[in-house]
Amino acid sequence: MNMLVTGGAGFIGRWVVKRLLADGHQVWVLDDLSNGSEYNLQEYRNHPNFKAFVQGDIKDEAILEQLFRNQFDICYHLGASINVQDSIDDPGTTFHNDTVGTFFVLEQCRKHRVKIVFMSTCMVYDRCYDEKGIEESHSIKPASPYAGAKIAGENMVLSYYFAYSLPAVVIRPFNTYGPFQKSGGEGGVVAIFLKKKAKGETLTIYGNGTQTRDLLYVEDCAGFVAEAGYSDKVNGYIVNAGLGRDISINDLARLIAGDENQIKHISHIHPQSEIQKLLCNFEKAKQLLGWEPKVSLEEGIRLTEKWIVENLEDDING
Repeated sequence: MNMLVTGGAGFIGRWVVKRLLADGHQVWVLDDLSNGSEYNLQEYRNHPNFKAFVQGDIKDEAILEQLFRNQFDICYHLGASINVQDSIDDPGTTFHNDTVGTFFVLEQCRKHRVKIVFMSTCMVYDRCYDEKGIEESHSIKPASPYAGAKIAGENMVLSYYFAYSLPAVVIRPFNTYGPFQKSGGEGGVVAIFLKKKAKGETLTIYGNGTQTRDLLYVEDCAGFVAEAGYSDKVNGYIVNAGLGRDISINDLARLIAGDENQIKHISHIHPQSEIQKLLCNFEKAKQLLGWEPKVSLEEGIRLTEKWIVENLEDDING
């Protein structure tokens, strides 16, 4: 099939591109490189089914109109502003990219009858209250403009399913980590901790560190994203993906550092946006897609640390 991946030069996007190519599809990528990098796509450049990388903005209707002439079967819409702290400091950019940009992509999908897989986030949820994990029907809470913009995008996507019978699915992966993730300010906690460890630096934790995260290895996430596009069973649904196990930031730091003296706590920058407990219930993904994670947290950390250490000298991961 013909696939478009917006945000395909980003961390998760490049792994989705890899999975789609491995499954035999023809892939186009649209990315403005505000958060992604052409380096992430380097290994696919000579792949016979990697059709094009287009540097451009999802809000540029002319670029979208030209791209959609390629008669895509599925649009994996991952392009977005993804940083919670940035969204609090500059809500306008996040709103325009994550909500308005999604509208422009949706319009092209509607005109050309292209299924859309919309990448949302676990950050839209309020919190987990028990060990059964967060289900898709649980309460949402727009605690940041990022979460608010994603909820608005979700509602637009689902409105096109109901109003126009457009094949569409909203996916909410939990905290994804792995090779190629940035380890700077906008990176994930695993990448940040592992890079600090590799450089012999102290691991810093915002707040008291009791907040928990459900950490999903990126190849498991990419498989979930791809499968959500392939299956009609999830059309019109919101679907979670996660490991189904949470860990406190304190315990994660101990697991990675192995030395309590290498850890320190600092004041939280934006405590109002913090979610205390994130634990995914992925039963719907298992029932509708036959999907479940394959990589344990310990194995995923080992694979990620190996990649970070190998690439530390070039510092290409942020």
